[in-house]
Amino acid sequence: MIDYIQLFKDRNLFNQCTNEIELNNLLNKKKIIFYIGFDATADALHAGSLVQLRAIKTLIKHGHQAIVLLGGGTTKIGDPSGKDASRQILTYETIQENIENFKRIFEHYFRDFKENIKFINNDQWLDKLNYIELLRDLGSQVSINRMLTFESVKERLKREQSLSFLEFNYMILQSYDFLHLNKHENCELQIGGSDQWGNIVLGMEIISKINKKDAFGLTTPLLTTSTGKKMGKTEQGAVWIDQNKYSSYDFYQYWRNVDDNDVEKLLLIFSDLDKEEIKILIKEDINNAKKKLAYLVTTDCHSESSAQEAEEKARSIFENNSYDNIDEINFKIDSKLIDTLTSNSTVSSKSEAKRLIEGGGIKIDDEQINDINLTINKSYNGKILKIGKKKYFKIIVK
Repeated sequence: MIDYIQLFKDRNLFNQCTNEIELNNLLNKKKIIFYIGFDATADALHAGSLVQLRAIKTLIKHGHQAIVLLGGGTTKIGDPSGKDASRQILTYETIQENIENFKRIFEHYFRDFKENIKFINNDQWLDKLNYIELLRDLGSQVSINRMLTFESVKERLKREQSLSFLEFNYMILQSYDFLHLNKHENCELQIGGSDQWGNIVLGMEIISKINKKDAFGLTTPLLTTSTGKKMGKTEQGAVWIDQNKYSSYDFYQYWRNVDDNDVEKLLLIFSDLDKEEIKILIKEDINNAKKKLAYLVTTDCHSESSAQEAEEKARSIFENNSYDNIDEINFKIDSKLIDTLTSNSTVSSKSEAKRLIEGGGIKIDDEQINDINLTINKSYNGKILKIGKKKYFKIIVK
C-alpha cells in the first residue's frame, strides 16, 4: 500500500487536500481519473507550473489517469484567484494559439506517458452553455455567502480592489468543469495550485449536491525559495518551460545557480532520487548537486541531448575559460547597447539594463561598462559581452 499523501509531502508537492484518509484509500483501491486545468493566459508555461506537472507525473507513474484541461473557455473570463486586478481579456484567436502551444508543451513533457494522459478543452461545453440553464441548474446549489469566504475573494474585497461580476462567475465555471468531468469522464480528483483551493472545494460541493458522488481536491504549494520568494523569474523575465522561448542553456543555468539552501527541496521536487541519495549528494559537493539538478530538470522539460549540450557549454565557459561555443548577439552599427539588449529580450527592460550598468553588472572583454548611452561600433565586433556573472555573448556588429 502506497501512502500517496505522505509521498506528496515528502517530495514537497503537497499544500493541502480534502479527506486525506479517504483520498489515500481511494488511490490505493483503484486507478482513478484526476484532472488539473491550465488557463491559456500566456503563450507558454513558466517554471512555477512545474510543481503541478510533477504532481501529475507522480500519479501517472503509479498508473492513474490524468486529464489536462485546457482552459479555452475559462480563459475568456479570467481567474481572479491570487490576483490583485482583473486579467487582460484576450481575443479568441490568441486564446486558441495559446492552447495549441500549451498542448505542444504538455505532449513533449509527458512524452513517456502518452497512454496515461488525455487533453480536453473546456470550451467544448462552456461555449454551449445556456445562461438560463446554468442559473437554474447551479444557481440554487451555490451559496454567495460561501463564495465570499474563499480567500481569493476575501483578499480582493479586503483591499477594496474591484472584483468584476465576470470574474466572480469564474468560480462557477471552474466548478462546472469539475461537475462535467465527474459526470462524463468519471473524474474523482481535481489538483490545482494553492490559490485554487476555494474553487476546487466549491466544485466538490456541487458534485455532491447534483451528481450525488464524493469527489476530492488536492493543492500543490507555490514554487518558492527558502526565503519565501517566488521562483521562476530572472532579470530577463519569466523562466519559460518552452524551449522555443527560453534556450536550454539559459534554462540549465537558471537551475544551476539556485541558492545552496534550495537544492535539497528542488531535487526532491524535480528528481526521482531518494531522500538519502540527495542528502549524500549535497553533503559531498553542493556544486555537483546543483549540476545534477540542472541536468535533470532540463532533461525533463527539454531533452537529454539538450541538457548535455547545456552542461558542456557551461563547462567550456566556466571551467575551461573558453568562449568558442557561446551565443552571438547581433548589433547594428552605431546602435545603443541598451536598445539592443531590450529589443531582443536579453534584458527585460531599459530600466533593468540601466540598473545593471549602474551596478557594474555589464562588461565587454572584462571592461566594466559605465555609460548607459554606450554606442556599439565596428571596433566591438568579436568581443565578449558579459551580463551579470553567468550570461556571455559574442558581439557581432553588422
